[in-house]
Amino acid sequence: MADGKQWSVFDSWQNQIYLTEERWQHILAHHPEMAAYEAELQATVKKGQRQPDLLSPQKYRYSMAFENLEADNTHLVAMVLFRHRDSETGIPTPNNYVVTAYQKAVG
Repeated sequence: MADGKQWSVFDSWQNQIYLTEERWQHILAHHPEMAAYEAELQATVKKGQRQPDLLSPQKYRYSMAFENLEADNTHLVAMVLFRHRDSETGIPTPNNYVVTAYQKAVG
């Protein structure tokens, strides 16, 4: 993909969200258990439950349950930052991307 984007999907609210190679490498460096779960990460962003971050209103937490995660983890969590950037014509356009992702035991 262009611009260093590894993939781009639309969430349930029709927001386009992407993951860059740089962010994927960050995820793997801090959460190596995520290496085999990129498809689940995409599914989480596409269909997961979304909650706003209380401290940063531009950030949302997407989560989704999976049965095949590492150890006793039950959910995959993706943190997505919602921003804007100026297009070539100077009009602000959405720039929403995955900041990090990890697995978590819930319940």
